[in-house]
Amino acid sequence: MTPDDHQPYIVLLSIHGLIRGHNLELGRDADTGGQTKYLVELARALGANAWVGRVDLLTRRVDDPTVSADYAQPRETLSDNVQIVRIDCGEAGYIPKEQLWDSLDSFADSTLEYLKQQPRLPDILHSHYADAGYVGVRLASLLGIPLVHTGHSLGRSKRRQLLAAGYNKEALETRYHITRRIEAEETTLGVAERVITSTQQEVQEQYALYDHYRPEHMRVIPPGTDLQQFYPPQADSSISPMQAELARFLTQPDKPMILALSRPDPRKNIVELVSAYGESPELQQWANLVIVAGNRDDIRDLDSGAQEVLSDILLTVDQYDLYGKVAYPKHHQAHDVPDLYRLAAASKGVFINPALTEPFGLTLIEAAASGLPIVATDDGGPTDIIGNCRNGYLINPLDRADMAAKLLQVLTSDQQAWETLAQQGLQGVRHHYSWQAHVEKYLAELRPLMARTEATAAAETLPPVTLKRRKQLHHDRALFSDLDQNLLGKPEALAPFLTALQDNRRCVLFGIATGRRLDAAIQLMKRHRIPLPDVLITSLGTEIYYAPNLLPDTAWERHIDHLWNPRIIRRVLDGIPGLELQAKRDQSRFKISYFINPEIAPDIQQINSLLHQEGQAVNVVQSFGQFLDIIPVRASKGLALRWVADQRDIPLERILAAGGSGADADMLRGNTLAVVVANRHHEELSELVQEGVNIFFATRPYADGILEAIEHYQFFQSCEVSA
Repeated sequence: MTPDDHQPYIVLLSIHGLIRGHNLELGRDADTGGQTKYLVELARALGANAWVGRVDLLTRRVDDPTVSADYAQPRETLSDNVQIVRIDCGEAGYIPKEQLWDSLDSFADSTLEYLKQQPRLPDILHSHYADAGYVGVRLASLLGIPLVHTGHSLGRSKRRQLLAAGYNKEALETRYHITRRIEAEETTLGVAERVITSTQQEVQEQYALYDHYRPEHMRVIPPGTDLQQFYPPQADSSISPMQAELARFLTQPDKPMILALSRPDPRKNIVELVSAYGESPELQQWANLVIVAGNRDDIRDLDSGAQEVLSDILLTVDQYDLYGKVAYPKHHQAHDVPDLYRLAAASKGVFINPALTEPFGLTLIEAAASGLPIVATDDGGPTDIIGNCRNGYLINPLDRADMAAKLLQVLTSDQQAWETLAQQGLQGVRHHYSWQAHVEKYLAELRPLMARTEATAAAETLPPVTLKRRKQLHHDRALFSDLDQNLLGKPEALAPFLTALQDNRRCVLFGIATGRRLDAAIQLMKRHRIPLPDVLITSLGTEIYYAPNLLPDTAWERHIDHLWNPRIIRRVLDGIPGLELQAKRDQSRFKISYFINPEIAPDIQQINSLLHQEGQAVNVVQSFGQFLDIIPVRASKGLALRWVADQRDIPLERILAAGGSGADADMLRGNTLAVVVANRHHEELSELVQEGVNIFFATRPYADGILEAIEHYQFFQSCEVSA
């Protein structure tokens, strides 16, 4: 397997997991998933390109009776010029990636010896994930070979997710060695001459968290799609088992199909889709709705988030009496997914992704490759996909009328218009999202690197690598603001405020704290073109979500569930004069909301006393003179802000909190920098003045007032802006 001297020799490094060229054990564990499939398909696709001479996929050799003997074989041929090479890495048994760190130097030394034994050195090293990045830095430094890197999953993002799930910092170090991983990623980003990502969102929201953030070295090249698996329906297609399964639910199974395929996750917004369908008689007349949301035997056995979504789907079907029009199968296998796309395409239907946020949108590409027009959220990756493929329409995922209208636009178009969308999708996928397209873009990035660098095995002739690291750590301070009272009301003030934040985003974490529910807050932000903040605190501090994927802080949910008994609270307050429950859409798991008439209703102290007499310790929040909210005793905007500050290691003295109503009072108390903007020095905050709380009262309204406070506190001083 010796390439011509003029044909590139590319080495891919992927150390953990179980990698082989056939029957990939995807999902066997956390280490054997999408990255494994991506690497094998990338290697094959590179080898199939006439310009490439040789591809080695280097991974860890595993000799363990609990796994297949395939993983102990030193070599596996994938094609004439592509092979998997397995190299010893510490102990022979199969161990998780988090336990590999102490063995990586040994792997690097053995890999160096292997490469020196080859007829010539590689032209490019491409590391995948942090552990391979660590090895790649050593090899690139010793051999003078350009390093390309793909992170797949990043430690700083992982750390946020695990803290949100309830892990403490000590447990993160013990189990995940997270600091070691992040430091390896930092060094890799400092050395790599190219970083390959799937989306621009990864560049701007995930890699930007790192001190060695160098966007000029980053390239967005979406992964390829397997066109052998995802293809349009054939004329001689037989009836599939999934077709029979869907027919069990549907009175008229031959109607066009609206297909939605996702996890049962609240962020996927499936319930809103069912509601949009239920509110549109015309949509029901034209098409059936098919919801494929994970697998289940008993909804009660699933986690709380999945339980809530699936229960709400069933309740919404019942609410709009959609029986016979909506299919929601309990089970499907991976091989059923291409069949589902083709069934929908054969019915002249449409695929929809109504997620609140969608960083990439792989299902949209799979649907397009199957000849199915698409409708998708106007957030994130779908914008690029529909822009490239011209095979569907973007929607506001929280506007049911818009969702129904765009679906009808596809379904009610004439045959030629539907076919045009389908054909444009097929052409767009082949051009932008096939493996061939991926490889062509990828190789275009490698050519200038190889032209500039002459590989050498003489480590002594190379100067030591020096890394320039930003002095300023990412997010060493934070700005939290209410939504309605501070950011809205004066559009001409909002734009310069957002620009100032963007200019300083590397050191300033931006958070919005609102009494609104998540969906209502996002709808309002979309309307006013406010980008998704780093942290979104909703429902008066009872819910915390993190960008870019609106990841819910489940540890916070468990924390505030302490002593919370909404059934007793409703019973105590039922029938109290001057209190009226707000609509169901304004209630949430940890918030009970009333309208209050202060002239009739008891005052806050009396309401608190009634609840205390029943053993209920809660927070009672009155705002704008007409709203009364009961939330857990451990929840509030201010407590949620402090929880985030602790998770992110940001001192309260470096947090600017902007508020405007009684619900914001505890954000403004204490050691935070505080501002009340001039448009509403609400009487509910007057007690803070009497208490002598150190608050800056701006002379300018809305976002102008926050900019005034930024100047007053010199909040952006020493915030490093340049890369």
